[in-house]
Amino acid sequence: MSDPLYPFTEIEQKVQQRWKEDSAFRVHRSTTLPKYYCLEMFPYPSGRIHMGHVRNYSIGDAIARYKRMRGFNVLHPMGWDAFGLPAENAAIVRGIHPADWTESNIEHMKDQLQKLGLSYDWGREVATCHPDYYRWNQWFFLRLLEKGLAYRKEALLNWCDSCATVLANEQVEDGLCWRCGSTVRLRTLEQWFLRITDYAEELSLSLESLEGWPERVRTMQANWISPSTGALIDFSIDSQASPNLHSETLTVFTTRPDTLFGVTFVTIAPEHPLLDLLLEHSPEKIPARAFIEKTLRARTHQSREEPEKEGVFSGLFLRHPMTGNRIPLWIGNFVVASYGTGVVMGVPAHDQRDFEFAQKYGIPIRQVILPPGQERSSALEKAITEDGTLLDSGSFSGLSGDEARRAIIAHLEKTGQGRMKKTFRLRDWGISRQRYWGTPIPVIHCLRAASFPSRNPTFRSFFPRTSTSPARGAPPWQIIPTSGAFPVPPAGIQDGGKPTPWIPSSILRGTFSALPASKSAPRTAPSPRRPSPTGFRSTSTSEGSNMRSSTSSMPDSSRGSSSTWNFLPSKNHSGRS
Repeated sequence: MSDPLYPFTEIEQKVQQRWKEDSAFRVHRSTTLPKYYCLEMFPYPSGRIHMGHVRNYSIGDAIARYKRMRGFNVLHPMGWDAFGLPAENAAIVRGIHPADWTESNIEHMKDQLQKLGLSYDWGREVATCHPDYYRWNQWFFLRLLEKGLAYRKEALLNWCDSCATVLANEQVEDGLCWRCGSTVRLRTLEQWFLRITDYAEELSLSLESLEGWPERVRTMQANWISPSTGALIDFSIDSQASPNLHSETLTVFTTRPDTLFGVTFVTIAPEHPLLDLLLEHSPEKIPARAFIEKTLRARTHQSREEPEKEGVFSGLFLRHPMTGNRIPLWIGNFVVASYGTGVVMGVPAHDQRDFEFAQKYGIPIRQVILPPGQERSSALEKAITEDGTLLDSGSFSGLSGDEARRAIIAHLEKTGQGRMKKTFRLRDWGISRQRYWGTPIPVIHCLRAASFPSRNPTFRSFFPRTSTSPARGAPPWQIIPTSGAFPVPPAGIQDGGKPTPWIPSSILRGTFSALPASKSAPRTAPSPRRPSPTGFRSTSTSEGSNMRSSTSSMPDSSRGSSSTWNFLPSKNHSGRS
């Protein structure tokens, strides 16, 4: 009931109706008024606004109104961050389409925001799940693909069986999915990545120009990028012990090539792509694989903690690139394949972590550095990590640390066993998810031919409207290429264990006529002559893939490699190329 001193229901309804009739907050082009753009973060259409929304949007509204009163031409729009896993899961539970769930929530939340009297230009409302919006996400993606900055590869990722999707490390809490509480496991999947590491050097150098940023934030960013200069060094597999692996080589990255003569073991990540092949020829493959399984299962619980260092001997040996000595290859839970090369050399006399690992497993410790003012010890109590003069290092003995590093790298480059390298802790950004309700990645994958991009956009929407949520339990989709029709498996697990949402045939009928001409990509699909499941597939990006901030990552003309594909959007859709 309204307060008699201020009957807000009657007054606010009347005023808001007047605002609506007069388009009071609609922005018009002006060449004389100064411009001001006020944008708050788009809300996720979960169904109801809460006091956090009210607080943020009230602050933004106060700024927008203040600027209008100061004579600015204010653009104050609103939109909806509408893609994502929560909407899809909610739709699955209710047996409806994610779009229906999302749009009903948008309608309700929009009514709530309007009742607050916020001064939005609703004529510019956007929703990230609409093709007119996400086509520009796809446009950005194709620009990156054209420059070689978007690519696919297999990676070991967090996987939730219940949500049937990949999770970021931040979405795993004590080994459980942050959404549904199910146990998370590591799984190798083929994913899309953006090659942000191409900009690592530039990002690192640019931190100095961030004026006014808190020092703790700059330090956090520097640690996240974390440049390191050192050497890549090749260790060949001992062909005498493993004749079937005579051509295999493992490469390590180290910032201390001056300690190379102190290497007494090498450790490989349990998820390293070569390890499965190597273990096929190992007498210790059974205990080694048991250790790998245990380690990968435990990693989802230890993503925020430093685990106790554990390892197992692989049963294989490497050859030292300088001395030719046999070096045991260990598998360690403290090495990850995504950092460096996924293989590290163990120098227990000059690295404390290696020292503790060597003591734990009875691995020899060989001192090769003598710091100034110290005497050589026959039994070290801890690792010597300082620079010093080289000992027992062949022709490099007697050199100082800097001299030794330069000389050893030069020797490795001359013999073809290593080279100087600058690396970064920063990793490429994995953007794809095995889900339905997200921006579709505009690349067609033929399971029997090359993969190639679809000219963007070539269809109105990837999302068929069915009575059943297409993410679960929908009828099998079929693909009909120009050369003939044949069935394909429904969304789910295909041969090889990779989940894939399949593109419905109604989309591809309008797609093939617009495919770009390319020597590596046929204009039509290959004629199906085998009864095996064949077709085309697409993956969706994650709920964080709207790329609203990706203008800073657009490649310049000197980055990446140019493609023969024509990536320009269709003019009849966008109005401009």
